Amino acid sequence: MNHSIKTRALFSFFALAVTASLAAKGSAEDLTIYAIKGPSGVSMIRLFEQPPRAEGFRIRVEALAQADLIAAKFIAGEAKAGILPANVAAKIASAGKGIQIAAVTGTGMLSLLSADPAVKSIDDLRGKTVEVAGQGATPDYVFRKILLGRGITPGEDITLSYSLAYPEIAQSLIAGRISLALLPEPFATMARVGKPELALVGNIQDEWVRAGGEGNYPMTVLAVDAALAAARPGLVTAILDALRESTEWVIHNPAEAGTLVEKHELGLKAQVAAAAIPRSSYVFIPAAEARPSLEALYRAFLEFAPASIGGALPPDSFYLQ
Repeated sequence: MNHSIKTRALFSFFALAVTASLAAKGSAEDLTIYAIKGPSGVSMIRLFEQPPRAEGFRIRVEALAQADLIAAKFIAGEAKAGILPANVAAKIASAGKGIQIAAVTGTGMLSLLSADPAVKSIDDLRGKTVEVAGQGATPDYVFRKILLGRGITPGEDITLSYSLAYPEIAQSLIAGRISLALLPEPFATMARVGKPELALVGNIQDEWVRAGGEGNYPMTVLAVDAALAAARPGLVTAILDALRESTEWVIHNPAEAGTLVEKHELGLKAQVAAAAIPRSSYVFIPAAEARPSLEALYRAFLEFAPASIGGALPPDSFYLQ
């Protein structure tokens, strides 16, 4: 074979290789994992730098401002994987949408903060007004369950106010405009940094168990499209493995994680995120293992607002095996 023939053969080989490579890339499917801006997205932050890898998929991570936006994408069939509040995932599934919980990503991180020297325990809340973060959300119903367990009836023995957003509650505590509030991280840390004399009243997570809850209550979950999970279990495994690794990395590297949280514009400054991570309950608990704690939470929703989870406990198929 002469030189020109060899050259043409070599060129043809590389042309075929490039064509095959482009075809392979073209056949890959785009998949977006949705995170929620704010504290719920923190445990996923490493995925923004290093998205999961799975054959046949180009995976990216995108943070949306509110859980409602992610819920709307699941309802429309656009989202295949994303973070949702535990009750929202159940409500979507109850409407006939094929989604499953794959893992719990965040558990109870609520603090009851007081600038009122007369309030030293939950029992001292009688006759008081407490600003609560998130009407109709997990903090609201967890707190109601705790109060009733103590014999305190909301609306009669205590006033629950829902007039302020999370950051405004923290600022109002600091400024002295309110004296009692139930806040999640990192806003509880923000309030205590701004006003160190704020007292921590009881332990909300312990009070939840005392009121009949199962372990620490789930706040956020990774939901996945059920059809996709059935068809591509390897893909879901890759996502879960990456999420587990990210969560562990965040817990052990709060300063570095805080820097990434600010870099990727999750709505928190690096120092605030770093300070709050050790006080936040970022976890990775597979759905099957988390089911008892999820059902304990769902029973609280059924007690106070059945429609918020579809009126019944989710079926077995709701939990990814």
